[in-house]
Amino acid sequence: MVLEPAAAVAPSGRRVRGTLLVLAAMLLVALNLRTSITSVGSLLTEVRAGLHLSGLMAGVVTTMPTIAFAVFGAFTPVLVRRFAAPRVLVAAMAALVAGQALRVITDSAVIFVVTGALALSGIAVGNVLMPMLVKQHFPERTGLVTGMYSVSMSIGATVGAAAAVPIAHAFGSWRAGLGVWAILALAAIPLWLPAALRRPSAAPAAVSGAKALARVRPGATRLGWAMAIFFGAQSLSGYAAMGWLPTLFRDAGFAAEHAGLLLGILSVVGVPMGLIMPSLAARVRRLHGLILALAGLMIVSYLGMMLAPHAGAYLWVVVLSIGQSSFPLALTVLGLRARTPEGTVALSAFAQSIGYLFAALGPLLVGYFYGLTGGWTVPMLFLIGIAVLQAVAGLFIAAPRFVEDEQSRLSVEDEQSRLSVEDEQSRLGVEGG
Repeated sequence: MVLEPAAAVAPSGRRVRGTLLVLAAMLLVALNLRTSITSVGSLLTEVRAGLHLSGLMAGVVTTMPTIAFAVFGAFTPVLVRRFAAPRVLVAAMAALVAGQALRVITDSAVIFVVTGALALSGIAVGNVLMPMLVKQHFPERTGLVTGMYSVSMSIGATVGAAAAVPIAHAFGSWRAGLGVWAILALAAIPLWLPAALRRPSAAPAAVSGAKALARVRPGATRLGWAMAIFFGAQSLSGYAAMGWLPTLFRDAGFAAEHAGLLLGILSVVGVPMGLIMPSLAARVRRLHGLILALAGLMIVSYLGMMLAPHAGAYLWVVVLSIGQSSFPLALTVLGLRARTPEGTVALSAFAQSIGYLFAALGPLLVGYFYGLTGGWTVPMLFLIGIAVLQAVAGLFIAAPRFVEDEQSRLSVEDEQSRLSVEDEQSRLGVEGG
């Protein structure tokens, strides 16, 4: 009798350890999803000098992340249909390691771009897989775990940006400042390798999951497109802010260091919001008020930057950072608007691919409007318009609904429409006879 509790506790203890190990593995992957990008931004001047990059090639390097996220992320559902998610994730991390290592040993600008694209392909796949892994392993803790990996991404981005230059100076080369992050990506592989090497224990279930994934086509649903527009609008605003806020504040009279500090505050405030927002979204059944509030804060911030960029700079940055916590909100909703892990990865791939293509326009259009007018009124009005678009799309995804259900309903309607057409054709044929 004494042994029974121990026997009961042992499997439970193993489950807890297994759950914690999966969580640690996910957070380590998330930590790698931005370091490769922000470290390049910090060392772009040194990279341009070392590889003799033209202005055009430098523009390719800075624009490439959003394009890569859109292109490579779109193929992730195809990979998951053919291979287990852990195997896809290990391959993605291996691509990230190889890309980061190879690009720092070349003197060719073209090879630097190509190997950088290899690294970004791994990040793109990781971006899409993370919501699916949350849905698969933590279905009852979607908000909390999404918040944790969102914060991990933010920490990785901040550390990559802040540490790249000191590391490069310590080793006397920009190559060290970029290459060191391959070690961090390499550390994520062993945690996923056992699951990747394990043979599937339930082949019929795997086949069923593959068939389910093949049936989920978010692009055929209004929910899928609303999710893509919402994700794209908030990403566009985020990339535009990262690219142009320092210039706005320097034009308002701040020194370069002070303008950079204001951008840093934007990132710092975003860290706790990345943890709070997903948990809040998972607890609230209807997200209408939350979505409108975040969009409203962004609009207030843009108006403040347009009308009083110097006097209220700190306030506008804090308000904008809270408003831009719509990014972790979007990551959470990707899991909340699908019933299955297969549906989640399909919705995640579609929303992020379309969204990042849309987001790539943000820095370009803000720069165009700024150059065209020589001021910030038109760029801020443009971003206000994007915030309104984000709110409209957000209202459509705010109520509980599922992409699988909407697709099934549309399929039934299409089938009914087809039968009606066939019946009408048959009737006309009989009448004509």
